[in-house]
Amino acid sequence: MRYKTYVFDFDFTLVDATPGIVESVNYALNQVGLEPKSSDDIRKTVGMTLDDIFHELTSILDKQMSDLFISNFIFMADKVMTENTFLFDDTIKVLSKLKQSGCNTAIVTSKFHYRVDEALAKYGISELIDCIVGIEDVETAKPSPEGLLKTIDYFGNDKRSVLYVGDSLIDANTAANASVDFVAVLTGTTRKEEFLMLPHTYIAKNLTELIQYIC
Repeated sequence: MRYKTYVFDFDFTLVDATPGIVESVNYALNQVGLEPKSSDDIRKTVGMTLDDIFHELTSILDKQMSDLFISNFIFMADKVMTENTFLFDDTIKVLSKLKQSGCNTAIVTSKFHYRVDEALAKYGISELIDCIVGIEDVETAKPSPEGLLKTIDYFGNDKRSVLYVGDSLIDANTAANASVDFVAVLTGTTRKEEFLMLPHTYIAKNLTELIQYIC
């Protein structure tokens, strides 16, 4: 393997949680008196903080409305998110390959830590991830490098031995801000042409192609 530690984003990198995200967003919008948004519009916000999702979808800057949106999103997500989170077909194969090769694995995400724990437990693969840094584990969300740097410190790695894998420009900028190599996967809503504008070592169609690149 080219690196010792592989750090992954979560949504659209390892899993697809679109149904739960759409249901939770539209429930929260309804609770603040706003119209629902399309699945495509909501998918484009995945990876943002909840506050940024609200602003992106509504252009509303009112903090009270945003806070109400967030609390209602969390309420519904606690009910529906885990059951509506689905691993990509190659996720287990790729994570297992990395662990069998003696590599460290981690997740750095804007999702809540506990929600990632629930999803991994649902599929019985908690042992395939050594470290999780969620939104509640940091002071500043991605693209701040805080979560990624925290993970690097956890393993005691040299940055040159770390690769961050993600599906969004937020992920690409997170890696750049941490001075860590980045591989983009095209399993989200970001196009290859968009990634070409930012630092990257490779752009992979999916996790299977990532493994072919790093082996």
